[in-house]
Amino acid sequence: MQTLGLGRGCILPAPIHVVCRCRRSAASPSPPAPLNAPRLKTRIAAVRASAAQPAQMERKPGEEEPARVVKLRAVEATPESFAPFGQVIAASPDGEEFGPHDAQLDLSRGVPRFYIMRLQDRPLEFSNITHHAGVTQCLGAIGGQDWYLGVAKPSIVDGPSEQSGQEGRKPVRSRAGHYYLPPDPAEVCVFRVSGPKFLKLNKGTWHAGPLFKADAVDFYNLELSNTNVVDHTTHHFKKHDGITFVIED
Repeated sequence: MQTLGLGRGCILPAPIHVVCRCRRSAASPSPPAPLNAPRLKTRIAAVRASAAQPAQMERKPGEEEPARVVKLRAVEATPESFAPFGQVIAASPDGEEFGPHDAQLDLSRGVPRFYIMRLQDRPLEFSNITHHAGVTQCLGAIGGQDWYLGVAKPSIVDGPSEQSGQEGRKPVRSRAGHYYLPPDPAEVCVFRVSGPKFLKLNKGTWHAGPLFKADAVDFYNLELSNTNVVDHTTHHFKKHDGITFVIED
C-alpha cells in the first residue's frame, strides 16, 4: 500500500450543475448575465494561480521531491516464511545433535565477533537497507522482546555483466569490491520476531533494523570483527527510489 501526496498536477473538479425543479414565477428575477470572454479568462487565471500556490510553497528551489511512503504489514518470522532470507532458530533440547535446524554459519573469512549490541530509538520505519557479502549474521533480542526486520533477497552477482534485474536495475560495484543488483523496493518485506528466538541471515541478505517499539533493546550479534568496516554495503531507497518504508503492526 502506498500513501502518495498530491503533486502539482492536481485537476480542479468539474463545476456542479444544480437543476431547479420548481416553477419560476413571473416576478422571479432574470438570471445573471454570462461572463464575457475577458472576464472569464481573468477568473480562470485566478483559480489556476490559487491552485498552484500551495505546490510552489511545498518545495524550495534545489530541494528534493518528498519521498513516497510505502506501508508494509509485518508477518511473523517462522522457519518457513523466513527461509528465502535465512533461518529462524528457537530453543532445542539439551544434548540434541547438530542438524539442519541449527544455524548454518559461515565465519570463515575473518575473526568471529560475538557481542551485545545496545540499540536505542529505532522506530518502525526505514529508508536504508544493508547487506554483508562475506559472512552470515545472527541477531536476537535479549529478553525475548518483539522486534522487526525489513529484508530483501540477496542480489550479489559475479561481475559487471549485462544482466539486470527488474526495472532494468544494473550491477553496482560496492566499496568492498563485489557487484550487486540494487534491491527492488517491491520485493522488500518485514518480519516480526517474537519470543526467545534469533535470526540467522544468509550472506548477502539485505536487512534494515533491528527496529522495535521500546525505547531501547539489547541484542546479541554474531558477525566478523571487521564486518562493519570492510563489508557494509548500503542502498538508500529515499535517494535512489524516492521511497521510505513504514511498518504496520
